[in-house]
Formats: sequence, C-alpha cells, structure tokens
Amino acid sequence: MSGETAVDQAKQAIRERVWAGLEVAQVVERGVAGYIPDFTGSDQAAARLAALQVWEQAGVVKAVPDRAQEPVRRRALEDGKIVYLAAPRLATVKPFYVLDPRTLPVSPAEAADPAVAARVAPAADPDEMQPVDLIVVGSVAVNQRGARLGKGAGYSDLEVALLAEAGLIRPHTVIATTVHQLQVLDEDLPELGHDFRVDVIVSPDRVIWCGHPKRPTGLNWRALRAEQIAAIPALARRAR
Repeated sequence: MSGETAVDQAKQAIRERVWAGLEVAQVVERGVAGYIPDFTGSDQAAARLAALQVWEQAGVVKAVPDRAQEPVRRRALEDGKIVYLAAPRLATVKPFYVLDPRTLPVSPAEAADPAVAARVAPAADPDEMQPVDLIVVGSVAVNQRGARLGKGAGYSDLEVALLAEAGLIRPHTVIATTVHQLQVLDEDLPELGHDFRVDVIVSPDRVIWCGHPKRPTGLNWRALRAEQIAAIPALARRAR
C-alpha cells in the first residue's frame, strides 16, 4: 500500500466516524455521508463568523457552494461583500461565479443559492479576479491546529490552489471553516502535502483560532490525475 493510499484510507475512516456521530446526535439530516454536513446551527455559526474583525475587514470573500455555508454566502452579500462562489465540481470553463451585491438582479438570499448564482452571475477565471480577503470552506472534520478533512473529492484544495496560482491569496488572507462542534476533533488528522489548513474554526458555540497556517503556493500537478485535469476546464487549459 502506498503512503498516499494509506493516508486516503485513514481520512475516509475519520469521515465515516464523524458522519455517523452527527447522525446519531441528530444535528444533521440522515444520509449525510459523502457530503459536507449541513449542520444544525449553521445560521448561528455564520453570525458568529460575521462578528469577527476579519469579516468586517474583508471586501472579497471566496466561498464553497455547500448548503452548510449558504448562510455565510447570504450574510456576505447582505453586508455588501463581493463573493466568489466556486462552480460545483469546477466544471465550468470559468470556475468561479462573481456575486457582486451592487449589480445582482436578485436578493442576497436568492443569489446565495448556487443554482440561482449560476443563472444570474457572470463567471470568471482566477486571472480575472481580485485578491481574496477571506476564504470560507466546508469541512467534514477539523482539529484545533487547523488540519481539515473535506468530503474527499478534493475540490476545496483545488479551488484554493487555483487562487494561490493566480496570486490571489495574500499574507492577510484568512481561511475559515464553519462546522458543528462535533466536527472539531481533539486528535491529529492525516494530511498530504497539498492539503491546506484553516486559520479559524467557527461553530455555533465558539471561535477557535488555529495558529498553524499552511497554504499552497499553486497547483500541485504531480498530485493531479489525468482524468481530474480533463474534467476541469481550468486545469486542462493550464496543463497545455
């Protein structure tokens, strides 16, 4: 078994444990396995994030399209921030939707829905975007040092790497995740070289500053499979 395969298997075992624990605690709908958990209290976590100074100072927010982070996207638009929303699976020619509250033809609540955003917002390639002040990601599990596990597809890592490749992640850029407290584990989490860490964890009940930053400097082509590159236009274009 290769080292990477062993890490992937260890990650999946932790995901399965967290998904099951969330269902037992009844803080997610059943059938959460395979997804970023849409947890009870996601609105409160978004409000707690919005109370932080890093939120107040952020003019540009990059967000994931997961349901758990919909309250964050809505709040950012209500607060007048530009939101870059990753297209699902990065499958569009230009992988980010640009949600500018000054020009949106629908309300922030409507625009926070990825299906609506895909219909009403222009798309952009990272080379056409502004530097990002705050990145908000979803997680299945995270520890207090900022190591995190997504759902296993690797899209968040690619999104952040694309931003880094384009020079859009600056020294002041903060990476945050909103989760249920049961997703915050007091244990080491397996990591690969291309995995990033979050700077701050926000749950409905508390804020945890991690203090162990780890960012990609760009795309790790050696970690990408040929079928991944072919399926994501932004990668295929850069691989030529």
